[in-house]
Amino acid sequence: MRRSLALLGLPLLVLSGCAAPGAGSGSASPAGPDQRPVFTQRAEEVAGRWRPGPQWRDGYVPLQDATVLTGDAGFTDETKAAFVAGWYRDQIRMPAAVPPDGTIRFPDGVLRVPLVSAADAYAQLDQGDPPPCDGRPGAPGRPRSAGPTVEPGPDAPVSTTAPTPCVPLTVTAARLGSAPVWTSRGRVDVPAWLFTVDELTAPVARLAVAPRAVGEAPGGAADGGPLPDGLVAAQELRAVAGDRLDYVVGVGACDGAPTPLLLERPDVVVVGASVVRSTGICTAQLALKPVSVTLAAPLGARTVLDVGTGAPLVVRAG
Repeated sequence: MRRSLALLGLPLLVLSGCAAPGAGSGSASPAGPDQRPVFTQRAEEVAGRWRPGPQWRDGYVPLQDATVLTGDAGFTDETKAAFVAGWYRDQIRMPAAVPPDGTIRFPDGVLRVPLVSAADAYAQLDQGDPPPCDGRPGAPGRPRSAGPTVEPGPDAPVSTTAPTPCVPLTVTAARLGSAPVWTSRGRVDVPAWLFTVDELTAPVARLAVAPRAVGEAPGGAADGGPLPDGLVAAQELRAVAGDRLDYVVGVGACDGAPTPLLLERPDVVVVGASVVRSTGICTAQLALKPVSVTLAAPLGARTVLDVGTGAPLVVRAG
């Protein structure tokens, strides 16, 4: 993989508490031992074990979901719920013809990939219908759940609970284009079917690369041992913007606020966090907390690894 000269000159760095001012995440706890030396040792071991196969460097391995927003969608609570759940209804006949091979232009080379039809992409996008809810019918042409329908009368009690989201997204057009995607070789534009949705202000993209050409991220490169007490693992990336990483860590329900930690190398970045554990009785559950760090240089094509498992992190919008 080609590297920039700036990255090749990077020293090993461990940064702590690099959240943006006023962000309210990743702030250090006032008490507890300094976990940076323990984190550094573990992170260096993870980075040293990272040995991806040739497809990681030469093929197409996406590191985010295959459904991508192409801009500000103008979500309401209901349309956001429909997007997350995959509730769609089509108002057009989806093209079934398979287009010619597409091109992905990486910073270090060009790759030709087979594509799927709009009909196949839509079949993966559409995950079914929302449940019917009061005052609204289900999607046209699709069966509703059995049972009588009771219309509210003038003396019916008024519910104090919020209505159940039940609006599917209406697809009115489809065209072949591209969408920006994080991959094992950096952020690139990937062929995608762009679906126009009446309820949204930006198209919904479904990546169009045929499954046989899509590589999978390798498993973790850690030694399998548990993290030292006071360190917590990263769960997923939320956003990457230049030299800033937003990610989520898993902490105990009664732990203190997480302090983000990172190790930078020319080819990888290892992230995690430290916490001050609760000394009292607490429920055994995992709480997800967002943190942010600033890198010494833009991420580029470097891989972000979790200090716990050693696995590459996937970008998932919050």
